[in-house]
Formats: sequence, C-alpha cells, structure tokens
Amino acid sequence: MKRIGLLLLAVLLLPFGCKAEPAHSAAGFACDTVVTITAYAPQKTVDETLKICADYEALFSKTVAGSDVWNLNHANGDPVEVNPETADLLRLAIEIGEGSGGAFDVTIAPLSAMWDFSANDPVIPDPAALNEAAKRVDYRSIIIDGNTVTLENGAEIDLGGIAKGYIADRVADYLREQGVTSACINMGGNVVMIGKKPDGSPWLIGVRDPNGTPEQSEEVLKLGDAAVVTSGTYERFFEIGGVRYHHILDPKTGMPVSNGLASVTIVGTSSVLCDALSTACFVLGEEGSRSLLTRYGVRAIFLYSDGTRTAVPAE
Repeated sequence: MKRIGLLLLAVLLLPFGCKAEPAHSAAGFACDTVVTITAYAPQKTVDETLKICADYEALFSKTVAGSDVWNLNHANGDPVEVNPETADLLRLAIEIGEGSGGAFDVTIAPLSAMWDFSANDPVIPDPAALNEAAKRVDYRSIIIDGNTVTLENGAEIDLGGIAKGYIADRVADYLREQGVTSACINMGGNVVMIGKKPDGSPWLIGVRDPNGTPEQSEEVLKLGDAAVVTSGTYERFFEIGGVRYHHILDPKTGMPVSNGLASVTIVGTSSVLCDALSTACFVLGEEGSRSLLTRYGVRAIFLYSDGTRTAVPAE
C-alpha cells in the first residue's frame, strides 16, 4: 500500500492558487498528514471541514483505540458491528481488490506493520517473516453482512490507501451542501477541486518531479471539478547498500514494488477511487493497469525512474 498509518512525509501534489483572496483557509493535522482546505466561503464553514476530518480519522484509523478499524483488528475473528460508512468503504476496497487481482488489498496490515520507514536505523524485514505474514493478506477474508464485518484467517486491515480519498470526498460533499462552488481540498496530496476559481480560471495542480525536490513539478495540470492522487517511491523510503526501499508494497510478497516506476498519478472525479487506483496501478504497472483504468474511466500519468513519462489514455 502506498501509505502506512495514513502518514505522508512530503506533499505529493502542489496546489497552486489555493490561497488566493478572498478565499478563507483552514489548516490542520489529521490522519497523520497536513490538511489544507481553501474555499470561497465563510471562515466558519471552512473551519468545520477540519472537524469532519477528525471525525473520520476516529472512525478509520488503525491506531486509534475504539475506531472501527481498531475494533476489527482486535476482534480475533469475531463479528464487529461497524458504522455504515465503514462497511461501504470496505465494500469498495473489496471491489477494487477484485478488479486489480489483489494489487490493492486493505488486508495488507500484517505486512506494512513489519516496515518502519521513519526509524533512525531502518532494517529490512526477515524474508521468512514476510512470507508468513503474506499468508494473512487476502481481501477475500473480509466478510460483510449489512454493517457487520468479520475478518477471517487472521486478517487485519489498514485503510491507509483509501481512507484519505474517502474523507476528501466527504469534505467536498459538505462544502457543496453549504453552497460552495469554488474550493481546493488537500489532504496530504489527495487533492479535490470544487469547480474552478471564481474568475473562471482552472486550479493548477503540480505533479511532483520524482527526481526533484518536493517543490519541483514535473508538469502542471489545469483542472476544475476533479480529484488528483499520486503514489510515489519518494513519499516514504530508506536506502541500504544503495538500494531504495519504499513503502508501496506488493501485497503478495510484502516487498517494495520494483518495476521501474517512480510515481503514478490518477485524475478522475472521485478521490476515493483515485486514491485506491494510484496504489493498484503502481503495483500492476502501466500495461497491467489499462483495463482497470478503462473500467473506472480515469486518467493515469506514469512517471519512471529514468525520467520517461506515459499517459493512459494517451493525450
């Protein structure tokens, strides 16, 4: 999965123009990442979005005791009654898991827990231990009956690859309900734009140059009413012996994906879909992703470590 514990160490997408006046902005920290929301709306309305983020974090975080995810992971296989939104999000996760052949799998928690990309002295997990943990990774072990969820075969879930996209969509829904027609929501790189700017110009979203600094953009997307999410090898990583070990793990092996890709950016209308698909497409690679991209009607930008670039569908 591309994010462990919902943590990002760098902003992946750089929203240009999100602080233009007379917009009001609110910034906070939720889901282990910086959240910045700018909207042409009253300050009170914008401030409320941070409360929405906090409420969903309390629902989806695997580290918050009493959250739905925490309860599921500590239920020892017993059924757990969850919030209807949690059940719906898990259904979507299963759908994308099925569609991607398991390239996206929210039961990756046993594997992701074995990697510590923020350690002062990081280590590569023992291959035998990874192999054993991989036996517990299978989205088909999530059984849902109404709002009751059961995790079979020792499965544990980590919604780090999909939750922020879902939350960003819900924040956008709230703003639209308040009559907002122009806003930019950035949840640690999960960017959602409502409409265009009031002057009719598009929002400018910079896709980070994988070989540059966090401030350098590979290209700038001009968008309105869209969602953009990137998965990249530069988000969280460490290097040992000249080899980079990043946090986008292959659910089948528990090792970082090594296929020449440096980042995958997904552009669509649903942030939750873009979030999950950015991981799935990174794991699958460009050719393996084409049918999935067609199915969901989204656009992907594949950036490679050698500096080459491909867009699907072709521009």
